[in-house]
Amino acid sequence: MTSHQNTQTMKPATAAKKLGVYLEATPAEFQEGVVSRTELNELQADPPAWLQELRKNGPHPRPVVASKLGVSIAGLARGGITEPLTTEQIDALKQESPEWLRKERATQAEVRKETVRIKERDAERARRAREA
Repeated sequence: MTSHQNTQTMKPATAAKKLGVYLEATPAEFQEGVVSRTELNELQADPPAWLQELRKNGPHPRPVVASKLGVSIAGLARGGITEPLTTEQIDALKQESPEWLRKERATQAEVRKETVRIKERDAERARRAREA
């Protein structure tokens, strides 16, 4: 029996998310088509000029904006940032360092510390369980 391999495809929104770019800023042919797994891999391995430009200057989707600012996506919303931002706008926000951004960065730092603490606690419990 021969296996018939189907080409895996995804919607443009999914591909844009995997590429870390804002869908509405991509070329029309990207937005209107489907992207195969092979095409996605090629885009990641050898990004065309439009993809390089989007990754460098934006506009960036919320997860990328949040990451560049060092806050959570919810923190962005609490700070009133609901639209995609360009790299220039992100840099300007970092320079301004508004109160909400300082607060959200501190919150994010606490969350990271707590995540590490829980991971270490669970690893210690697992080690004790193996020894028992």
